[in-house]
Amino acid sequence: MKIKVLIILTICSVLSSCATYKPSNVNDLCNVLSEASWYEAALDSQEEWGTPIHVQLAIMHQESKFNRTIRPDMQWFLGIIPTGRPSNAYGYAQALEGTWETYIRSTGNWNAKRDEFDDAIDFIGWYTYQTHKKLGISKWDARAQYLAYHEGWGGYKRGTYRKKSWLIKVSEKVKRRSLEYARQYKGCRAQLDDNIRGWF
Repeated sequence: MKIKVLIILTICSVLSSCATYKPSNVNDLCNVLSEASWYEAALDSQEEWGTPIHVQLAIMHQESKFNRTIRPDMQWFLGIIPTGRPSNAYGYAQALEGTWETYIRSTGNWNAKRDEFDDAIDFIGWYTYQTHKKLGISKWDARAQYLAYHEGWGGYKRGTYRKKSWLIKVSEKVKRRSLEYARQYKGCRAQLDDNIRGWF
C-alpha cells in the first residue's frame, strides 16, 4: 500500500513540475532543458520533424521567452480605451488559433494545447518541417525559418518581410540565439542525456 502511495505521489510531483516549470535563465539552453520532460519533448520533436533543437528553441525564445500564457499586448485608443489585441496568438509558440487548428488536423494531436511545452515544441517542429517542404528553407536556417514563421508561408513567398526592417533585425537575433544555443548544447548534452535516463 505504501509503495502505491509513493508511486502516485511521485507521478503527481512529476506532472506538477511539468505544468509549472519555468526556466530561471532563458538565455541558457542547458537551463531551459534542465527539466527532463522538456528535454525529452524537444528530442521527440527533433526526431519527428528533423529541425534541430537549438533552432526550435531559438524561435520559441523569440516568441514567448518560454512564458506559457503570454499573448500580444492589448492595444488602446487614446491610451485609455482597450481596442483588443492585434492577434489571437497565445502560448509558448505564439501560435495563431487557425494555424494551431491546422496543426491539430495534420498531426491528429487532438488534445494539444498552446500552453503546454511538449505540444508547443512539436508545433514549431511541424511548422518548420512544413516550411522546408513548401518553401525549400533548410531546417537549420534559423533566420529564414523565423521569417517564414512570423510572416506565414504565403507572406514569405510574397517577400512581405523585405519591407519590415525591424523584422529582419529580429530574424538576425534569432539566428544568433540559435548559434549560441547550439554551442551551449554541445557543452551540456551529456548531462541532459543523463537527466532523462535517470528521470524514473
